[in-house]
Amino acid sequence: MERKIRELYLRMIEFDAGQPALIQHFTKVYSYARLIAEAETEDLEIRNTVEAAALVHDIAIPMCREKYGSDAGPLQEREGPELARNMLMTLGFPEDMTQRVCALVGEHHTYLPIDGMDHQILIEADFIVNSFEGEHGLEKRRRILEDIFKTDTGRHIYAEMFGMT
Repeated sequence: MERKIRELYLRMIEFDAGQPALIQHFTKVYSYARLIAEAETEDLEIRNTVEAAALVHDIAIPMCREKYGSDAGPLQEREGPELARNMLMTLGFPEDMTQRVCALVGEHHTYLPIDGMDHQILIEADFIVNSFEGEHGLEKRRRILEDIFKTDTGRHIYAEMFGMT
């Protein structure tokens, strides 16, 4: 599976070619998702699924910008699963994993209810990156830490990064 994840990573760089902000974003989300998953679970299926989902979670942004003139979360959730499915199936990912990754892409801006450990980790990793890229203020960051973060590792990373310890 490690080889398939690596192939997906490279394919996503090609997919977002010429858009370094998108590539930087999914690279950072992937890094935090992998770190949190490795610390929080021994379940390789969850770890592999969250890594793949982190790489493709924003796959619909270019299409949404072109089609709708917006990359709003609900639009990404609507358009992303099919794009992710095509990418994963082309690379030979197992069907059950593909289905789960597509479900996560379809709910990565949906914070309630959280549908499993992989969903929680993906959301936390995305918030770590978005809180930096969006330059959220301290009060908003405190609310995010309190309301969104549930894993010990995610909470630790977020609090340390933003000096909330």
